[in-house]
Amino acid sequence: MKTLICGLGSIGRRHLRNLVQLGQHDILLYRTGKSTLPEEELEAFKTYGDLDEALAQKPEAVVISNPSAFHIPVALAAARAGANLMIEKPISNTLEGLKELDEILHTQNKQALVGFHFRYHPVLQQIKAELESGNLGRTLSAQAHWGEYLPAWHPYEDYRKTYAGRLDLGGGVTLTLSHPIDYLRWMFGEVEGVSASLAKLSDLEIDVEDNAEITLHFKEGAIAHLHLDYYQQPPIHSLQILCSQGVVQWENSSGAAKIYSCKDGQWRSFMLPYGFERNDLFLAEMKHFMEVCEGAKPICTLQDGAAALQVALMAHDSSHHLSRMVQMESAWRLDGKISSKSCAEERYDLKRS
Repeated sequence: MKTLICGLGSIGRRHLRNLVQLGQHDILLYRTGKSTLPEEELEAFKTYGDLDEALAQKPEAVVISNPSAFHIPVALAAARAGANLMIEKPISNTLEGLKELDEILHTQNKQALVGFHFRYHPVLQQIKAELESGNLGRTLSAQAHWGEYLPAWHPYEDYRKTYAGRLDLGGGVTLTLSHPIDYLRWMFGEVEGVSASLAKLSDLEIDVEDNAEITLHFKEGAIAHLHLDYYQQPPIHSLQILCSQGVVQWENSSGAAKIYSCKDGQWRSFMLPYGFERNDLFLAEMKHFMEVCEGAKPICTLQDGAAALQVALMAHDSSHHLSRMVQMESAWRLDGKISSKSCAEERYDLKRS
């Protein structure tokens, strides 16, 4: 399978290594040359500095891992060229172009997979199954916490120059650490309301928010509070879910979860498989993308990515109007109608007729 990778920062290079590990060697690279990472591991691959020239090689699959603000222009060009897409999260920092992208993919009979890799976490998958089983009763509320010191993410890079810390590249903690938005929606269903307070609190030299306090109201009645930050040391990423008949506790550091059931009064532990490594999430994601290119339904669709993006944009909108909750309108299911604007974005329908 001929694959084009667009963007060779840290995540693009991880995808490159994983493709090779999965036995793929017909790999092309499109890059602007702005990465500060070493060049050696890229020397074996044909590299293009012009996107049209790269797409003229007719790749069957395109991995979009450049900065978030530039995802959609590349995705549109790749979709028009007839490729299946894997788009890193967040899919963009704006809703502009997503409806057009969906229509092109539909016309071309191609698909897009969005890169929320926590959907492949074995223990989170077990938690989702436990919630769906009804053993814990109704899901009532949740607390998700993810704090991590931005300069420690990639010590080999100047954090001030990375997309995560730059407004012009689509950064900010709400978009960059949007995984919990996706996995909460994946577990609890659609979001109908968002209230949030976003701020720049630390001394980090960035022009985006480094703190987000977000409350999500789900259609099925659950409420979740999400804390995100760029300054916590040591990092903590955890999730607690309260149900009418039990409790779920998960820690990303160990990957393990504990689940208490009121029915039997017992705690049960859910552990990662022996030998599990973080990269296994990305390997599973890339393996799934190869299956998507063969016709499998994406685990995380373009519509899922649009939903997570819209929640993040609603959090920004709510923060600008601190006293009110922003009502979601399930915009990706509005049957083609354009509703009122929020965050200066047009909402759009991604439900295909």
